Amino acid sequence: MNALPDHLSPEIWLAQIFASQAARQGGVVKRKVRDVERLVGRAGFERTLRLRGFQAVENGDHFVIFCNNTPIRRIV
Repeated sequence: MNALPDHLSPEIWLAQIFASQAARQGGVVKRKVRDVERLVGRAGFERTLRLRGFQAVENGDHFVIFCNNTPIRRIV
């Protein structure tokens, strides 16, 4: 596992995601699974989502994060 740069902690990285315009407006953001696992860890990421009332799906090598608490309905 690569070490984090001195200026970047898991908390700062998560704060940056959820401070994005899309997240603040209740939209959707996407992050690579490998980055989440390297920078925060899957458990920490899931814990943060639960605390915020958000949901995410994993597809291929990405997490798609729904920055709202609206139910997800799969179309097809």
